[in-house]
Amino acid sequence: MTTHSTISPARKRQFGSERRTDSLPTIHARPSDRRITFGRLAIIATVLFWIAYVVSTIIRQFIDSGTNFRFTMEAVSYLVVVTFLSFSALMYLVARQGALQRFRSHVRVPRAELDRHFSTHTGSMTVLVPSYAEEPQVVRQTLWSAALQEYPSLRVVLLLDDPPFPTDPAVATRLDETRALAVGISAALAEPAARFAAAQREFPTLSPSSWVDPITVRDLANHYIWAAVWLEQMAATEQNTDHVDRFFVDEVLLGLAAEFQLIAEALSAAASENTAPPRERMVELYQRLVSTFTAEVETFERKLYASVSHEANKAMNLNSYIGLMGGNYRHEQTPDGVVLRPVDESLFGDLRVPDSEYLLTLDADSLLLRDYCLRLVYLLEQPENSRVAVTQTPYSSFRGAGTRIERLAGATTDLQHILHQGMSFFGATFWVGANAVIRKHALEDIVEVEQVGGFEIRRYVQDRTVIEDTESSIDLGTHGWTLVNYPERLSYSATPPDFGSLIVQRRRWANGGLLILPKLWRQMAERKRQGERTPRLELALRLNYMSSIAWASFGLVFLLAYPYDSRLLSPLVLFAALPYFLAMASDLRSTGYKASDVLRIYGFNLILLPVNLAGVLKSLQQAITGKKIPFARTPKVKNHTAAPVWYIVAPYLIVAFSLFTLWRDIVEQNWGNAAFAAFNAILASWAILSYIGIVNSIVDVWVGATNWLFVEKPSRSSRSAVTLTPEALDWRAVLYHGHPGAMLPRGSRDELLSVDEHETTAGQVAA
Repeated sequence: MTTHSTISPARKRQFGSERRTDSLPTIHARPSDRRITFGRLAIIATVLFWIAYVVSTIIRQFIDSGTNFRFTMEAVSYLVVVTFLSFSALMYLVARQGALQRFRSHVRVPRAELDRHFSTHTGSMTVLVPSYAEEPQVVRQTLWSAALQEYPSLRVVLLLDDPPFPTDPAVATRLDETRALAVGISAALAEPAARFAAAQREFPTLSPSSWVDPITVRDLANHYIWAAVWLEQMAATEQNTDHVDRFFVDEVLLGLAAEFQLIAEALSAAASENTAPPRERMVELYQRLVSTFTAEVETFERKLYASVSHEANKAMNLNSYIGLMGGNYRHEQTPDGVVLRPVDESLFGDLRVPDSEYLLTLDADSLLLRDYCLRLVYLLEQPENSRVAVTQTPYSSFRGAGTRIERLAGATTDLQHILHQGMSFFGATFWVGANAVIRKHALEDIVEVEQVGGFEIRRYVQDRTVIEDTESSIDLGTHGWTLVNYPERLSYSATPPDFGSLIVQRRRWANGGLLILPKLWRQMAERKRQGERTPRLELALRLNYMSSIAWASFGLVFLLAYPYDSRLLSPLVLFAALPYFLAMASDLRSTGYKASDVLRIYGFNLILLPVNLAGVLKSLQQAITGKKIPFARTPKVKNHTAAPVWYIVAPYLIVAFSLFTLWRDIVEQNWGNAAFAAFNAILASWAILSYIGIVNSIVDVWVGATNWLFVEKPSRSSRSAVTLTPEALDWRAVLYHGHPGAMLPRGSRDELLSVDEHETTAGQVAA
């Protein structure tokens, strides 16, 4: 059994952090008729109140008061803002209603049916875990959750994207620990895998006839007891410093052990009654043990090879490996590094990459429950789902968060889980990149091939934007494929623990949706050409998913900054928004949070307004310049991630401007605007104190103000490496490139690969 990596210190728990540590049930609670009825009434009320506002306020003001140019422009702009915000609220209610319908109709497939289906299953699966600069313990837990999937013919590949030759000793140590994970897990699985494979081979000799002896049943029960004890012993050696560690121990390891123990008790009860399950069921139970503990775990580093793409994003990390699948390759040393040359399957190769029928992409900070693969592949292999390319369970948050902001970010994650489930009800599913099971054949339909430097580069997952999964969802739809969310909670992913790391995540989420809209129009045109009509609700949900951050951010800026005429204000606007907030409060309660978290989320979104605006503006920048935006990986560190100065100062400016607006509106007796300004000032101030903190604000501003004063001193080797002298002439490089200008001096490639050229982050790690 492997030992875990170096233990990092646990983050100190904040006052007001989450006390609940129990995970939400895997199967959603069946919604009551009352809750579904309320959802329908909320949709109707939102539409009616919006219509009533347009008629009673906007149109009436035009008729009764006459108009001038300024009032007309104010009325039009205010109506546009209110309409877009009301549309987003309406889409929340619609998606939520679809989720409730799915939760009510979902019937879980019995375990015996899964085992029967996979008893003769031959389709293989490769789990791809892209990783960059992750803590080894985080990656280790992810790999174990994948390796313990109860799936036959499973390969788990860690796509390690760190610079392969780091010069920093701490970084090198972390990289060595990460590289050793696959070997350690394989070694740990060797004993149970050999034991259960031997037991499976012996079973036909112990029970040659169709009748199963009770003694044989007890033997199988003992094997399940042994497996449960093995898992319990492993759990006892695990570190338990935070809520993610507890989830890994309780749900991944002990959850599987409890299932095995239960099966052992059932088999022992059958043997005590001098009876036995059918022989076919016994074979399936042996196969379950073998499948659980048999997995190939490997590591692949694309940056060791000059013939694959080194573009700095997660999509190309995945594409580089997927493009090699099904091939046999020989290493060829060149002045640029090792090149992979395809060779015939019958010949000896230095690297053989097996092909798979299914791929499972899994972020390095995500964990899967034990039957994730079985249930999702079973769904794909039903006849009616033959054109489903991607299925997933939108990830849920780990409970027991140690900081207030992680708790609230987790709440929004769990709300998004519900919305994504509802979008599947209307055929508007989007691939959420944290985890997904994909038909590899579907990816072959959307692959783009180009030649770069004489080597073939294949793009299966688009990397044009930093939300690569969203763009690929549209590509798959254009080629006639669909996507489905499985209506259970089977995957979990970490949420940012502080404001600095949250900025990186949310700015990335806000970037790219507008750039993908033209592809959506092309998909609609293609479906229309094939005689298929795009349902209006599907289109509305997709538009809202891809664009709502843009219009909500700009709309909120208008509402905060511009003193609209008091004649445009009406309680009907609040009534139109009320069903949305009441539904969200109900959803928060159903997922174990407080109804009052609605107000906290509102304040939370206020201080994230500059972050969302920055992401939207980056999209517009890319649309104008055509230059890709660097992929920013969310930091997963135990200590504080410093935020850029602007994102710290901007929330304080929002509070200050709201207070100024409050004073101005009181003087002008514009009571509606005054109340709105006071509401924003109070909730934004609370969000700053709770989720950023005064001390952290001072530290981050100081780091941002002084960081430019410090420049890393280049080493002697790095200074001399870039100097090309006649003595440094490499004849191999000249013969390979054809001219000396294309070459790098000897040794400089290793220098370059030791530098972190990968994802940029918004902040630095402060002690």
